[in-house]
Amino acid sequence: MPHLSRLTSLAMALALLSGAPQLLAAEEPATLPATAVSGKAPLPLDELRTFAEVLDRIKSAYVEPVDDKTLLENAIKGMLSNLDPHSAYLEPEDFQELQESTSGEFGGLGIEVGAEDGFIKVVSPIDDTPASKAGIQPGDLIVKIDGQPTKGISLMDAVDKMRGKAGSKITLTLVRDGGRPFDVELVRAAIKVKSVKSQLLEKGYGYVRITQFQVNTGEEVGKALAKLRKDNNGRLSGLVLDLRNNPGGVLQSAVEVSDHFLKKGLIVYTKGRIANSELRFSADPADASEGVPLVVLINGGSASAAEIVAGALQDHKRGVLMGTDSFGKGSVQTVLPLNNDRALKLTTALYYTPNGRSIQAQGIVPDIEVARAKVTREQDGESFKEADLAGHLGNGNGGADRPSASKKSAEPRPQDDDFQLSQALNLLKGLNVTREN
Repeated sequence: MPHLSRLTSLAMALALLSGAPQLLAAEEPATLPATAVSGKAPLPLDELRTFAEVLDRIKSAYVEPVDDKTLLENAIKGMLSNLDPHSAYLEPEDFQELQESTSGEFGGLGIEVGAEDGFIKVVSPIDDTPASKAGIQPGDLIVKIDGQPTKGISLMDAVDKMRGKAGSKITLTLVRDGGRPFDVELVRAAIKVKSVKSQLLEKGYGYVRITQFQVNTGEEVGKALAKLRKDNNGRLSGLVLDLRNNPGGVLQSAVEVSDHFLKKGLIVYTKGRIANSELRFSADPADASEGVPLVVLINGGSASAAEIVAGALQDHKRGVLMGTDSFGKGSVQTVLPLNNDRALKLTTALYYTPNGRSIQAQGIVPDIEVARAKVTREQDGESFKEADLAGHLGNGNGGADRPSASKKSAEPRPQDDDFQLSQALNLLKGLNVTREN
């Protein structure tokens, strides 16, 4: 039997690798049993013989010498990358970067990417990072990195090329909406992402933006809601929850955020091949939002955990979803540490909304579609009012005059340059008029 000794060694190596891993809670907080990864089925000997033969041919005939360690690690990477766009073999640096990203601090450009038809596609830029400041948009295709084509390279390799020392420059060649390629030069930075931002849009109307779901996002949203109420005399008339360009993150945080707006019922459930991947999360009776009228903004950059929140609130009719269709990532990844500072990021389940909808490859459809647009405010020409005329009569109720000259230019507001946000605020005002009547 050819290559028997190599085949035996390979089988032993596979057996060692198949031990039960410990779980790092990244997006799936379940513990996987040993039987789920230990491979009880007989080893496919014919395929292993082929693998061993290919290994020997490469070692003996490839133009440059390659060691066994490199070949086997490349084989593992290929095995993971061909499962789906989100499964990957994480070497020590990649593993560390993943842990940093879920804690809210990492180095690079601040851009969430995925693979599509052999190209690298932007899922969403993260707020206040080099990518967002450079105007990179969801859906952009990255066709070159520093002049090197990305066609056919793995997602992890592309991410590695985009990461680097803070202050170093990188040029991305992008294609947008099928147009001509164009270059964007960026300077890498130490990315520190603030997960939750909040402010009052107008008296009584609050705004909460979640840039991504990190470990403490649920707690931060609770604090933001309390502060908005405090800043508005203890009561809000309406709230906009902005999940646009939110690439997702930690599943548990998505559950906690949804729970802030729900008093009862299912939030999300997951289904996989093994029992421990079947989870159900439900709301508790507390309601941090106190039932405030809610509009949720989503778009094509809203993915994963952001879609969990949007789907739960939509199914429970807790808020009105506005914007454009979301990204459609409805799978759950579990990080399985190995015994050599490496890990597998493995897709282990699909998640479903309370009504049983699978979001995978479909996304969340908003209740009201509002496309991204620019609104240009026209300047009012010079005009005169009754109060400007000499000798005019006073107000019949004794009110103060309001001549045109006394009109002050309004301070710029977030909704003035954001059409979708402006429409969300208008809808909230309409809902309040309906409730009062």
